[in-house]
Amino acid sequence: MKGFIIFSFCYLLLGNLAFSQERIALYSGKAPGSESWNWNEAESASNGFNTRVVYNVVEPSITAYFPEKSKANGTSVIVAPGGAFHILSIDSEGIEVAKWLNQRGVAAFVLKYRLVRIISNDPVKELSAKMQDFNKLDEINAPVVELATKDGLKAMEYVRQHANAWGLNPQKIGFMGFSAGGTLTMSVVQTATDANRPNFVAPIYLYKKAVLGNQIPSQRIPIFIAAASDDNLGLAPHSVELYQDWLKAKQPVELHMYTQGGHGFGMRKMNTPSDFWTEDFEHWLRFHQFIL
Repeated sequence: MKGFIIFSFCYLLLGNLAFSQERIALYSGKAPGSESWNWNEAESASNGFNTRVVYNVVEPSITAYFPEKSKANGTSVIVAPGGAFHILSIDSEGIEVAKWLNQRGVAAFVLKYRLVRIISNDPVKELSAKMQDFNKLDEINAPVVELATKDGLKAMEYVRQHANAWGLNPQKIGFMGFSAGGTLTMSVVQTATDANRPNFVAPIYLYKKAVLGNQIPSQRIPIFIAAASDDNLGLAPHSVELYQDWLKAKQPVELHMYTQGGHGFGMRKMNTPSDFWTEDFEHWLRFHQFIL
């Protein structure tokens, strides 16, 4: 509680200035289900992904990014970076997304969820070796997907409980994620209760096979789906299948399948059609009145 009071005071003190990021632990003490984890979170900038990644997350958290007060519209989004539940592409699929949302008046919370332990000092190389067999990777990931989903639900609970104090609308909280983060996004919305269910979701090039829960909410939950036809992991059909599922359930659903962009385009500009997913997402947010 003391930390929250300090956090709220800092937000008020900054007034119209853009809020500097603040990390908020999701659990008091060790996270339930991983009490025996005794390794430390780390990050790597020198890897085959050419972007900074975080790995060995033991203490789940959200990092808050608030827009300038004059731009704030009350909408917020929890952002889940991807990385096959082994790493987090923290910049291209996390922090840069949060800053883009801030520019449109949306508060963002970048989620660090629990991950499979990386043993070596080269997280990308270790993950790449495991990705040669997706069935085996699914077996390795399965227990952590459950923990990560609990982290996502906990993040939703936290943001909704504190929304009014932050000047946010508790009924305009979205959840979006990339790749494994998209898997997490759908696991959250399909296992949630009324207290921790997002009001809208945006899974970007998700891996559908590992999604937990199969119950599409009866409540109206708009969904924005995006992927590339040339996804080099072969995941384009996963987004199409998800679109068909939500269309059948008569939920408001929009799918953007870009000719090129590969897997993991995130916020990177590559001179491919996927570069424009953020423009399409902004139009979608405006259509559903999540931004003005």
